[in-house]
Order: sequence, then structure tokens, then C-alpha cells
Amino acid sequence: MTWVITRLCRDCVDKSCVDVCPVECIYEYTGDDRETFPNQLYIQPEECIDCGACLPECPIEAIVETEEESPEWAAINKELTPSFKQNAPVEPRAANDPPRKPGNKLRA
Repeated sequence: MTWVITRLCRDCVDKSCVDVCPVECIYEYTGDDRETFPNQLYIQPEECIDCGACLPECPIEAIVETEEESPEWAAINKELTPSFKQNAPVEPRAANDPPRKPGNKLRA
């Protein structure tokens, strides 16, 4: 069992969950292909120690406790995170940049 970040994280990327993760198993896609890999965080299930520290940190409840709660996103997290490991560590969100609700688009 592991924690799973679901599509609710898309375009929010609060990142407070990253700050509390003791094993640094949360990755962010940083690239140009936003159609395939949405702007969101993903948990590497093989690294997650199932501590649950991330759950209360998510302001939009994008993290679920078990793979059974979101099997589709559990599979996506497992599939994508190995390819994101070479990315730079996730930068914390600036204090003056509040989280956005899913579906909101960033203004250019």
C-alpha cells in the first residue's frame, strides 16, 4: 500500500506535501509535454514509506490513502515517477502564491 496523488493536484501543485515527506518520494513533472504529463506532483510508490505526513498538508485533498481509492492514478504514479527522478528537486511554493483549485489556469 502507498499514498496516491490524484488528478485533483493538476494545476494546483501546492507542494506543501513535499516539505513534510521524510523520504523525498514526491516528484514533479518538469517538461514541455503538459498534454501528456499534467502540471502536478506524483508519489513514487516504491519509495513511499506509508507515513501519511503528506495527507493533511494537501489543501485540496488530492492525496488518497490507498491505491484502492484511486487505482487509475495509483498506476499513473507508479508508471511516471521513475522517469521524473532525474528532475531537479521540487521547489517549494512561494508563500505569496496560494494554491489554485483544479481546472484553474495560470495567467500568463
